[in-house]
Amino acid sequence: MHDVITMTIKEGDFIKLSYTGKLDDGSIFDTTDEELAKANDLFNENALYGGDIIIIGAEQTIKGLEEDIKKHDVGYEGTIEIPPEKGFGEKSPLLIKSIPAKRFEQKPHEGMRVQIDGRIGLVIRVMGRHVRVDFNSPMASKTVYYDYKINDVLENIKDKAVGLSTLYTGEEMNIEIDDTIAKVQVPLDYSLNQRWMYSRGQMSKDLLKNTELTEVQLIETYTMDILEDTLEEEKNSS
Repeated sequence: MHDVITMTIKEGDFIKLSYTGKLDDGSIFDTTDEELAKANDLFNENALYGGDIIIIGAEQTIKGLEEDIKKHDVGYEGTIEIPPEKGFGEKSPLLIKSIPAKRFEQKPHEGMRVQIDGRIGLVIRVMGRHVRVDFNSPMASKTVYYDYKINDVLENIKDKAVGLSTLYTGEEMNIEIDDTIAKVQVPLDYSLNQRWMYSRGQMSKDLLKNTELTEVQLIETYTMDILEDTLEEEKNSS
């Protein structure tokens, strides 16, 4: 008879996590399940489904969920109730900000979700040249519930790097590992992507801090073919 080998989750582990977040009434506010996302009007065509890669200890998920994950092994599946103080916090008036209207790419209106300086917020009032934006999480002050499964612990450095890129960008980036150097091929359209501008540094720091990597190179490659394609797209859109 052989002993069963388990892998208890610990600080610094890169894990693949599937989850569905719910409220008291059973309504779903977040999920890594594509079919559930579609059924609950949460589907994002730019997102990857099937599970997120997160680093334990890097504050990439809410405190209550991470604490529960560290009590279990790979393969665990269960449900956890999380109060606001270990979830999305209490609603704070300090997170309601007045933003100049000129900072918005599109004309703002009440109920519009926006991203300012890397933070997601909700427009709650438009007042001439200024816009009131609530940066509190929609889940603030609420008890939440997570059905989750710990699918795997990643060991390969490239898998860790590519997996982490999906967390920060929503898509798998082209990354090559040369000894202890990660060479990240950055799509040219990311140059105007606000999400990437604010996440590239954090992604690099997370990789350097939690792997054997000593260097992360963010590479933009320009070729004549790319230039011609760009010019053709600009021509067609004009």
